[in-house]
Amino acid sequence: MSSIYSISSANQSPARSSDQKITQCTVSCVYQTHIAGYWRNVTVVWSKNIMMNSLRISVESVERDQVCTCKLELKPWHFWSRKGNKSFMVDGNQLELYWDFRSATFSGPEPSKDFYVALVFGEEIVLLLGDMEKKAYKTTKARAAMVEALMFYKEEHVFGKKSFSTRVRFDQGREHDVVVESSTAGDKDPEMWISVDGIVLVHIRNLQWKFRGNQTVVVNNQPVQVFWDVHAWLFCLPGMGHGLFIFKAGGEGDSEGDDDTQCDGSDCSGPSRYSSARSYSKSVETCFFLYAWKIE
Repeated sequence: MSSIYSISSANQSPARSSDQKITQCTVSCVYQTHIAGYWRNVTVVWSKNIMMNSLRISVESVERDQVCTCKLELKPWHFWSRKGNKSFMVDGNQLELYWDFRSATFSGPEPSKDFYVALVFGEEIVLLLGDMEKKAYKTTKARAAMVEALMFYKEEHVFGKKSFSTRVRFDQGREHDVVVESSTAGDKDPEMWISVDGIVLVHIRNLQWKFRGNQTVVVNNQPVQVFWDVHAWLFCLPGMGHGLFIFKAGGEGDSEGDDDTQCDGSDCSGPSRYSSARSYSKSVETCFFLYAWKIE
């Protein structure tokens, strides 16, 4: 099995500190952007608990061991906070964060439509999220960046009983609906299904013997590597462990080019392949990590 699996199983993530406890649904994305003359990682973390949704954006310093963070709390009873802007400094440079969630639809931690989040440096939007692009450009009075920001890492923590759903962009194209379903209780042998856009692409029988594995599937004529580890579902108490699923576009050995900017399947879970503040590749591929927590 590729070492991408063994590394990620250790829960090493550029989007999460080592002492963070997962107590709520979260979605973390890391983008490569160009800010103030350097390529920097920008980490976007969406969170949801019973009280509110929140958004945290962290921008990497040139020093690499420092980040500058801006956080928003979207409380239902504070409608005024759903649109606005904030300023913060990175290496002596002022960045502006603009957002509009007044009409946003939240189906989880991350809004699905009718919103924008724009990170602006100088006269450029260096990172733009959401589907309200025209409003974002009008409000910020900024232009699109010379080089588009690219997402190369995404992880999501989902809680459920038997079914876990999310949306995945395997490359820089459209998103796909991904659903993981399992049957681990009762007298029958445990089974697991992984479907994309309603089509079952992975079906694992005798899951108690195949709780770890990998398989390459095809989505829109594109190979996608799928890795899984559901040991905790079968041998731990509910809530004491999670199932881990990794999705990476491209089959084994498909990556080409410079190792400093390509993900070759050996270290997608860590920051070393992508976090250079001075390197950039249009061809970086996204690694998606789904942490599925079973609850009673």
